[in-house]
Parts: sequence; structure tokens; C-alpha cells
Amino acid sequence: MSSLETRNVVRDSLFLFADLAFDGRTEVVRAKVRNLSAGGMMAESGVAVASGDRVTAGLRNVGEVKGVVAWVQGIRFGIAFDREIDPILVRAANSAGTQGSEAPRHTRPVRTGRIFDNEHGVRSI
Repeated sequence: MSSLETRNVVRDSLFLFADLAFDGRTEVVRAKVRNLSAGGMMAESGVAVASGDRVTAGLRNVGEVKGVVAWVQGIRFGIAFDREIDPILVRAANSAGTQGSEAPRHTRPVRTGRIFDNEHGVRSI
């Protein structure tokens, strides 16, 4: 696909992290994932990368996905995956074990310490 054609690909805007391992380097870099599609992602990190660098991205619920750095702009860069993934799986709650599977605190209902009863109004617990 040309770069103009890829602009029409559906992307999910989100905020999560991915562990990136670049070929020829020993360290694993934690990068912010700014958007994600079946064919690639935009990441943000302070690490120096160049177009053409080979990378393996560790993505939640999908595992390792190999790809290549397609573009670099400042601290943001695009990775084109070697195979398509399901971005909905990455956005889903962590499927392995119970750790991380609970909804974030800011999305859970507020607990007021009261029980609402239609017949008797409000009563405390």
C-alpha cells in the first residue's frame, strides 16, 4: 500500500504501552502506543530509531509481533507489522490471570455506602 492508501485504514486511538525489542540491541524499550491498526501502530519513545529498523513489539493479549519502522518524526514513529493483528484484542482487558483484568478505578461505579430500595427509600449499609 502507498502512504496515501494507508491513511484510510481504520485506527484505534488509545493509550497503552508496548515493549519494543529492536534487532541488534540488547535493551527492551517501553513505548507509548498512540494509535493502533491491524497493520501497524504509532509509538512514542525517547529511544533513537530510524526508518527500516526491524523491531518486535510485545502487545497485550496478542504477544510478539515483528515489524519494521516505517517513518520517524521526532519521538514518534510508525511500525508496519509483518502480519495483521486484531487491535480489539489489544484494547481488551488483560486475558491472562486476574492481574490487570479489573476495570481502572476511574471507570468503576462510585460506592456510596448506601443501598437503594424502591419501597423504603435509601438506607445505609
